[in-house]
Amino acid sequence: MKNFLKKNYTYIIAELSANHNQNFQIAKDSVYAAKEAGVDAIKFQTYTADTITLNVKNKYFKASGPWKNKYLYDLYQTAYMPWEWQKELKKYADNLNIDCFSSPFDFTAVDFLESIDVPAYKIASFEINDIALIKYTASKQKPMIISTGVATETEIQEAIDTCKSVGNENISLLKCTSAYPAPLEEANLNSIKYLEEKFHLPVGFSDHTLGITAPIVAVSLGAKIIEKHFILDKNIKSADSSFSLDKTELKHMVQTIRETEKLLGKKEFKLTKKAQEAKHYSRSLFISKDIKKGEVFSSDNIKSVRPNLGLSTKYYDSILGTKANKNLSYGSPLKKEDIEGDID
Repeated sequence: MKNFLKKNYTYIIAELSANHNQNFQIAKDSVYAAKEAGVDAIKFQTYTADTITLNVKNKYFKASGPWKNKYLYDLYQTAYMPWEWQKELKKYADNLNIDCFSSPFDFTAVDFLESIDVPAYKIASFEINDIALIKYTASKQKPMIISTGVATETEIQEAIDTCKSVGNENISLLKCTSAYPAPLEEANLNSIKYLEEKFHLPVGFSDHTLGITAPIVAVSLGAKIIEKHFILDKNIKSADSSFSLDKTELKHMVQTIRETEKLLGKKEFKLTKKAQEAKHYSRSLFISKDIKKGEVFSSDNIKSVRPNLGLSTKYYDSILGTKANKNLSYGSPLKKEDIEGDID
């Protein structure tokens, strides 16, 4: 996966997050469904409640958004994926030929993920200021995908510099709005191109909006990676189910992204094979009335019409007033050899 980004191709990640609902079979079926939907990768999150927060129930540790009635420790206790599953699920994904990696949230998670040989690492939005974690993760010399949801430009640069300080320059950024779900008016997808030009790195989009409009627009604006939360079935009620695509929606998103790639084409302007064939039906000059040899060409006897089998219409004015050097019949294409003298 060292050079996992390909020209004119969007790398699509299905983020399982908490949508396994702490049920191994749901997790395994989700990997299979993601593969069937056509994504390039399935992504997990590797933490426990104890590695990501403190077991404290005061105002500082209250969650917000769709989890506002929970304390952080309790939320993560019900949302985390048991690590022993991840080894088996990684092996299952490998057999299905779908990339499988994760977001680590502490050093022990990185060590564990190294032990199961994940091909890449994702740094979550809220960890972009954890310089020690980024440095340790980047030191494993695998692709680093860094989400920028809550970062300033200075913090983004610090994260990039940290990766480079340990010799890892295989870095991609993800534009992200860290709201769950994210309002469309806060997506600011034009910043994808801005980030690409500012940091000279591939930029993708980690999407928390509802539906698939945002990722499609992101691809049209140059996003090289799309990450979208995925749930096997919306009847599963998990911590992240309210802003996740089900398997049917995920497949539709993948298909629409692939269609978008075809529509975008290349940064060039030339006629395609189909357009060249269709050019047969553009206009040219034809004889619109029988003409005798020596008769003067006029607007009464030549006309610009379809198809494109006669002289170019650009010669129309030059031909008017010249003479025919042979008899010409109605409905025949006008050729240079039908005209006395030269035309410009």
